[in-house]
Amino acid sequence: MPKRSAGIVMYRHQAGALQVLLVHPGGPFWAKKEEGAWSIPKGEYDDPEDPLLAAKREFAEELGIAPPDAECRPLGDIKQSGGKIVTAFALAGDCDTAAINPGRFEMEWPPRSGRMQTFPEIDRAGWFSLADARVKILASQLPLIDRLETLLQG
Repeated sequence: MPKRSAGIVMYRHQAGALQVLLVHPGGPFWAKKEEGAWSIPKGEYDDPEDPLLAAKREFAEELGIAPPDAECRPLGDIKQSGGKIVTAFALAGDCDTAAINPGRFEMEWPPRSGRMQTFPEIDRAGWFSLADARVKILASQLPLIDRLETLLQG
């Protein structure tokens, strides 16, 4: 059975343009990657947990701030290149990306060194126009941007 994640595509209207919030993964593997490296805030969950509750929990864990208490609208599932299924929700809101306080994880670094280091789950967050988001986001998550645009136009 594939692993499952749930996440939130937060969006806002700024100066008449639609923007989405994306996060850049922390740690050494992503440090020098920019285009095609950003993601929606998301994280793993196990059945029978409700994906929406998991998405809200993971948003708060990754950013260190709670998502706004507003209606989350389903964007459906996507399958990432590694096989993980991501269930996503659209949420109107705003947050100051300078105020994030990400969770942390520990891993051996450098590999086979026996030395454990701590890294932030995300090293930065940013608001992007849909055009810029389509360049920044992981290719497997690109359908979420398209679905959000369709949802908001309908």
